[in-house]
Amino acid sequence: MYNEVYKNSKVRKFYNRIYDWAKSLPENVIVKKKNEAENLFKKIGITFSVYNNFDSSERLIPFDMFPRIISSTEWKKIKRGVIQRALAVNAFLNDIYNSGEIIKAKLIPENLIYKNPAYEIKMVGFKVPKRIYSPIIGSDIVRINEKIFKVLEDNCRTPSGVSYMIENREIMMRMFPELFEKLKIETVENYPNYLLDTLKSLAPEKCNKEPKVVILTPGSLNSAYYEHSFLADLMGVELVQGNDLFVDESITYMKTTRGPEKVDIIYRRIDDKFIDPITFDSSSLIGIPGLFDSYKSGNINICSAPGSGIADDKAIYSYIPEIIKFYLGEEPILENVKTWRCYEEDAKKYVLNNLNKLVVKEVHGSGGYGLLIGSKSSKKEIEIFRKKILSNPSNYIAQPILELSSVPIFDKKKLSPRHVDLRPFCLVGANKTKLVDGGLTRVALTQGSLVVNSSQGGGVKDTWILNE
Repeated sequence: MYNEVYKNSKVRKFYNRIYDWAKSLPENVIVKKKNEAENLFKKIGITFSVYNNFDSSERLIPFDMFPRIISSTEWKKIKRGVIQRALAVNAFLNDIYNSGEIIKAKLIPENLIYKNPAYEIKMVGFKVPKRIYSPIIGSDIVRINEKIFKVLEDNCRTPSGVSYMIENREIMMRMFPELFEKLKIETVENYPNYLLDTLKSLAPEKCNKEPKVVILTPGSLNSAYYEHSFLADLMGVELVQGNDLFVDESITYMKTTRGPEKVDIIYRRIDDKFIDPITFDSSSLIGIPGLFDSYKSGNINICSAPGSGIADDKAIYSYIPEIIKFYLGEEPILENVKTWRCYEEDAKKYVLNNLNKLVVKEVHGSGGYGLLIGSKSSKKEIEIFRKKILSNPSNYIAQPILELSSVPIFDKKKLSPRHVDLRPFCLVGANKTKLVDGGLTRVALTQGSLVVNSSQGGGVKDTWILNE
């Protein structure tokens, strides 16, 4: 396991000040600050749900005060790699919904695209504004050793967690302002402005005025509702539900006390099938009837585009190196984790013979659900997954069990190492692709656990890009 703080039993240079600070805190101060952070989170209402527990009620997001530090040199490589990946993914989405050159070149199996449940046939031949299908991408990155960061998966449809990134920083600055006076830490507070600029740059061609942006939420019962509300507030845009919008003669309007107001861009935080009950799921009560017609008529842009979720597919993920080379003519800056596609016979045999050494994932799974960590599973659990793979091999991929790097948490009286990953948020606009200098560090709070998802009991940390 790579320890990000220690090297040969000595604290790494850029962690020196933070480590000394953390060790100098008396136990009563740690407890006091933990309570203070919890009260702040409670006050602003940041919650999450752990659905696999008997108690599935909303809970506060667990926040650890020991920051995760990434040097500016390391960050430059991560940043270039994430931007490269985001550009390639959007080129891929534009291709598979139009000419399909990558399929003609036989670099990706045709069935993996056209028979994929996330592939939206209604999008075929439609030119989305500026050819940007997925303007907000959150790639999950793990650190393997001193020099190597790898991408574990991509979240291209509706990546969440950016509110935690911003609030983690706000709380750390409130509680420990002296640290920010002493250290050169890059800011993350400009993300909402970057996001708004990105969305406005993707206004449809028919928009001949200042673009009107709204955020579409399923409502207050959604687990990410706080984030929807938080972003709308910081961006200065309306947070709307389906019944706040309507379509008339293929134009989308928002209901206001002043009368209907035309909308140009919807940043949607609802799944494809619920967007429009006329075009998609007729039972949807949270969509806008006629919205898809408005979209295809060029009167509004929906971000992310319907059908962009195919890029979240973990089997598609395994082809990202080829996708980068095909569309950009470049070698990947950030490596993928080795992946076995269970629909391939040789890969399936290997996986079935090595289940106790692998992580097996559903290709459409998310949030830490629907996976097997072989080394931490019982024989019964392994056999259940064996049967699942045999009955539907296309639904699974496998990866080696990675020893994620570790960063300490405040564990009662001491600092104790825990596994972490990183989710930077990449914004792809018409003319610019941006990342704020930071991201969401997720941490497995249970000792020995490799699962960092908040939905599975993980927590979060502030991520500092330290200007050396």
